[in-house]
Amino acid sequence: MEEDSLAIAATAPLSHTGVILIPRIPHLEFCLACRELVPEFRDRKPNALVQVAVLDAHEHGIIAYACTEVVEGTRDPLFLTGVSLSPDWPVYEESLIKLSVYDVKDKSHQTSSFLGSASFSVADLLKSKDQQLSLSLRTADDSAAVGTVVVCRLKMGEIEDGEVDHIAADTHQKCTLVCEASHGTTNDKDNGPLMSAVFKNPVCKVYRFQTVDSKWMLVREQMAECTLSFSIPMQLLSLFIQEDSRRIQDLNDLGELSPHWDNLRRDVIARYSQLIKIYQETLAELEKLTGPVFKPSCSKAQKYLEFIPINLHTQRMRVTCPRKTDSFYDVITVGAPAAHFQGFKNGGLQKLLSRYEAEKKSYSTAYQCIYYSPEHTAKAREILSTVAQLQPLICGLADRLLLAAQQRSSHSLREALKSLAEKTEQFVHALKDELVKSALLALHAARPGYVSKSQTSGQPEAHSTPTQHQNTNPNQTPEPDAIICNNVAGSQTPPKRENSTPPKSQDIPHHKEYDEEEWDRVWANVAKSLNCVIAMVDKLQEQDNNNQDSTPDQTLADVITSHNPTADWRDQLSPLVVGLKDCVSEVAERASKSMTFVLLQEASCSTPHGLQLQQRRDTVFSQALAALACGFVMRLYAGIEDKGFLRQLHTVGVVAQFESLLSTYSEEIGMLEDMEVGISDLQRVTFRITEAASDDPNNLQPIVSGRRDHYTVEVPLPHQAFQTLPDELRQGKLLQVFPVLFNVGINEQQTIAERFGDISLQERINQRNFDILEAYYKSLSDKVPLDCLPCFQTQTDVKELLETLGQNVVTKKRKNVEILWLAGAICRRLNGIRFTSCKSAKDRTSMSVTLEQCALLRDEHQLHKDYFVRALDCMRSSRLAQGEGAQWDDPEAGSVANHKPPSRHFYPIALLLVSSHLLVVWLILSLVFLLAKYQ
Repeated sequence: MEEDSLAIAATAPLSHTGVILIPRIPHLEFCLACRELVPEFRDRKPNALVQVAVLDAHEHGIIAYACTEVVEGTRDPLFLTGVSLSPDWPVYEESLIKLSVYDVKDKSHQTSSFLGSASFSVADLLKSKDQQLSLSLRTADDSAAVGTVVVCRLKMGEIEDGEVDHIAADTHQKCTLVCEASHGTTNDKDNGPLMSAVFKNPVCKVYRFQTVDSKWMLVREQMAECTLSFSIPMQLLSLFIQEDSRRIQDLNDLGELSPHWDNLRRDVIARYSQLIKIYQETLAELEKLTGPVFKPSCSKAQKYLEFIPINLHTQRMRVTCPRKTDSFYDVITVGAPAAHFQGFKNGGLQKLLSRYEAEKKSYSTAYQCIYYSPEHTAKAREILSTVAQLQPLICGLADRLLLAAQQRSSHSLREALKSLAEKTEQFVHALKDELVKSALLALHAARPGYVSKSQTSGQPEAHSTPTQHQNTNPNQTPEPDAIICNNVAGSQTPPKRENSTPPKSQDIPHHKEYDEEEWDRVWANVAKSLNCVIAMVDKLQEQDNNNQDSTPDQTLADVITSHNPTADWRDQLSPLVVGLKDCVSEVAERASKSMTFVLLQEASCSTPHGLQLQQRRDTVFSQALAALACGFVMRLYAGIEDKGFLRQLHTVGVVAQFESLLSTYSEEIGMLEDMEVGISDLQRVTFRITEAASDDPNNLQPIVSGRRDHYTVEVPLPHQAFQTLPDELRQGKLLQVFPVLFNVGINEQQTIAERFGDISLQERINQRNFDILEAYYKSLSDKVPLDCLPCFQTQTDVKELLETLGQNVVTKKRKNVEILWLAGAICRRLNGIRFTSCKSAKDRTSMSVTLEQCALLRDEHQLHKDYFVRALDCMRSSRLAQGEGAQWDDPEAGSVANHKPPSRHFYPIALLLVSSHLLVVWLILSLVFLLAKYQ
């Protein structure tokens, strides 16, 4: 895979709604073969390679080029790698295509000699018989013919069943891969708005491989950049800024605090302000960027690009076989989500967070603030989010209830009451937590001149500090690991003298005592107010049904309402509804302040590096979410007609399997620790499918909303596509994603780690995520019929694959890549989303993706065993790269030695050989040195 190249966009069938969900196939594709090549030296057979240059007929420049693989040791090579010209390129009938044939002498040094070239126009190919050309190859000085090159156009459709000669044979070979012209292919349709809105700059490669029954299969790889690489992080930055700004406002709304707590609040506000400033500067810089919609690995250390994922690309392999339905296989390639700009000197997020929690307890004592465990702070954020979401919703439903009462619509009134009761009960239940009660008491204790009941009544002679009072009151702090300290005088340390002078009466504020049962009364008033509203609605409907004057029994509604049956419903309901809204507002205000105070304690107890830690976690999460959103959109577009997948999606959710190839050595340990936390944080993300306002590309971009404890990504679909979805999806049901991460290091650094280092991090990650994957499959099996899952030629049961994966996870085996194979196979069988990552999504990622693709061709499409290695070499050869055409030199204009084929990806055998030789040399020199020393 060409490093930092444009990645390949995928293809798929047309939807019944008329919306193309996959980028269309390029208009012109052709394959190549050569006959009777004449090498430079007659005693050797050439290693042939063909470079293809497309010449712009109007500007006389090169607009694109490609190259085939190297076919070794034959004068009649048949190339498996074809040429695919994108419809986005300005290729016309008069455009010229130049074919240059080379004899590659040394692949490791990329040296080659020019044999000959031939040219033809697009019109020549299209108008030729059977759309096939045989062209004579001429030398640079046009003095002699050095063979023939055969060009055969490929079309979408069924492949003919003609037999082929063996590629290695030194006989005249036929270019037998001829496709029948198909009817109603994607080339005949206009490209829909979906893919063009999200996936950009598609690049396609085409191959032909032989099957075990001597037929040909046509394989297309397509990659694309994804606009979400930038749009998702930019939206997240805006949400980070909004959330931290709200935190500052909430802290200011806490009201008057004692000098000690006020100083801590000012420090925390300063930290938030600094973080907001950093994010605003980053967002401003990102808004200035234009050009490619992906971040290359060479930019991973740039500050303003730290929120952008590295080399995020989509890739799809589409396979066309004789008399079979096309199949496609997707994978998202992305660099490991990690804080590359901040570096890994002190480790990654997993280690830093553990160290942070340990240090936070000591800082809570030093700063005399309250320590809350991570579970408590997470609960506080959840309560704040729930209150912020439900309070305006309850108020809106209450107004809707009054509107239905004004219209005297019994049905509407009952429906509005049902929704109001449901949301109110949810609101009450969310606040039924001892954390709220204890936090309210702690907040009261942080007010200036706080005095408890025990101080005013029981022990006037001993003025105990709030710390002493809270530690001796068992009802005050039910949290087992909360350390509550407060100095009313505002000093940094508690007073040393136990017998202090009691505060004077004029120094005590008007709220002298705190009633610990007050919160229970206020909280219970919400439920009571709701019961009154329900009772009134029942009474009004009963009166409306009876339509007669009668004296009903004395009920709750009789006590609190008018007895005039003819009175307006709205007038009778309005006081009760207003009372309910007031109670909800009061409870929401108190709960929000108490939870804000909890978060103030957490921020106050943060280490001096707490700001950088938050920024690091935001950075990693931003990269991970951009990749996940890209994968979800691609999977949704591909499965929009799959009723089984859509049912699985809204019933259980979809699994997102991240395959990591990072080593557990040196700085990649920090990357893996970052990635582990980032992938785990994706559990806080849900998706919702919405209907787009129009087919405009701007209206089809996914939109992120929420706050750090929970985000929702809305994926808009055009009207026609949206109407085909199940009711649950059209009604906006939140869709769950289950991210899992499996890591197996495969490079030479992992060898060192396994022999001399520690791989416990990798083992823990694999075991933990296996448990998540197993739980997902159990839930899927219980709720969705297994016939909703895709069918594969290899009829291995998913349960059996899971058992094998579980055994491999606990097995002590070096570089156990079987874990990655099994996890990937399970993911595909569960309709999941596949991701492959290494440090920069280049060499190791390309090795993994191409090997998986060839394995799929072998297992699912009967790829001939003699073609496996050649197919692997073809897919690992150079990719079409944007912008390289301008650097092309005419092979006839200069010396032969300067004309090398483009760089290729090969097996790292040479590197391993060099490394082993260096090791032997080092051992020999060490032995010589020791012998000389002791002689």
